[in-house]
Amino acid sequence: MSAEERRESVVRAAIAEFARGGYHGTSTEAIARRVGVSQPYLFRLFPGKQAIFLAAVERCQQEILRTFEEASEGVAPEDAKRTMGLAYEDLIARDRDTLLMLLQMCVAVAAAEAAGDMEFGRPIRAGWEKLRDHVHAALGGDAKASSRFMGHGMLINALVSLGFPTDHRVWDGLPQE
Repeated sequence: MSAEERRESVVRAAIAEFARGGYHGTSTEAIARRVGVSQPYLFRLFPGKQAIFLAAVERCQQEILRTFEEASEGVAPEDAKRTMGLAYEDLIARDRDTLLMLLQMCVAVAAAEAAGDMEFGRPIRAGWEKLRDHVHAALGGDAKASSRFMGHGMLINALVSLGFPTDHRVWDGLPQE
């Protein structure tokens, strides 16, 4: 396996491990074990745990952006909200690790910045800006619609991660498409 293929394996393993254990609860040893490499080899591929975590976050953000791009391609702005929303719901339904990774990402950035590390979240915020910019463009440049779409998505993330079925009363008032 080439170094690039190993890096890909590490990112996939990191998503699975960080999704369940979070940044602080996941060891690089667990990631290396999942991939079948030694920790020293892991650190030849990535300079440290933070770099592995950021690569995992970036991969999840790229997957969401790709999902939004495909769902909104050639779609009128008035229909893009529905097509992107349905595509996102499908993504988190079939790939729970992406959903959990998004939640762990928020916790990790908040903890890092509370401890004074203001740089940790910079690349993560840049990824969210790309997502938001695509949503904004797909929705015809409507800032209010873009904010609602992103906020609705975060609420869905929270409800799904807490295990609320879509027919539960906490979903009342939310558009169900």
